[in-house]
Amino acid sequence: MTTRAPAKLPWSVPLRPEDVPESGRHFDLVADEPTRNAIAAMAGLRALPRFTASFDVSRRGSGLALTGEIAATVEQTCVVTLEPLSNDVHEAVDVVFLPADSIARPPAVEAADVIDPEAADEPEPLVDGMADLGATATEFLLLAVDPYPRKPGAVFEPPAADDSGE
Repeated sequence: MTTRAPAKLPWSVPLRPEDVPESGRHFDLVADEPTRNAIAAMAGLRALPRFTASFDVSRRGSGLALTGEIAATVEQTCVVTLEPLSNDVHEAVDVVFLPADSIARPPAVEAADVIDPEAADEPEPLVDGMADLGATATEFLLLAVDPYPRKPGAVFEPPAADDSGE
């Protein structure tokens, strides 16, 4: 059996916990045009003319806590009219990164178990001792993009029924 390495996202800004002072560190990141084009292609967007991230990073034990937001302009195709449309995306980011060996595995979820949507997210593992700010921003963008974008006022009209009896 062959194991695959995780897919590499086109925007990478690796950060080691030891590169963050005890007082924390702020990052204002801007994806360049080739990176935006690669993310747009991966996400099935017409274009991604703007993609930024603003993060505050602090030490959390042997890991990192990352808070902030991503902002982007995404160009998509309306699922009703098939016309181009542009949307602004703003998404809050709040992630904790810990060494993989320190993350407790959650117990298996049974079908009868109720999952609390307000519960804190599980920490993400540091990969090779690093958190990747660009990959995190990209993942939050991919989750925030509307998979079925509609132009304002666009309404689906089903085709008229064919009563010709053919």
